[in-house]
Amino acid sequence: MDDDQSLEIRQAYARAEKVVAEKIGFLRHLMIYVLVNVLLFAINMVTSSGFLWFLLPLGGWGVVLLAHFLSVFVLRGARFERWRRREIEKEVDKLRRKD
Repeated sequence: MDDDQSLEIRQAYARAEKVVAEKIGFLRHLMIYVLVNVLLFAINMVTSSGFLWFLLPLGGWGVVLLAHFLSVFVLRGARFERWRRREIEKEVDKLRRKD
């Protein structure tokens, strides 16, 4: 029983490490997004304030950042995990049938 508990604890720890790494990755992405877009805004205002071109990368990158946020913070939990496992099982079954 101790080996099973130890394995479960190690697996839970590995999953927790992965989740924390993904959260840190998102926060880095957010920080870079803010810093780069502040710089682009400043360059835009100094060079050609008549056309606000900095909004183009701000919006495009913002959509990508939103997707990153959703993947890290929203698409988590038991329901998503059950769906993910079902999809993995389907793919494994397909691969087994081919062999």
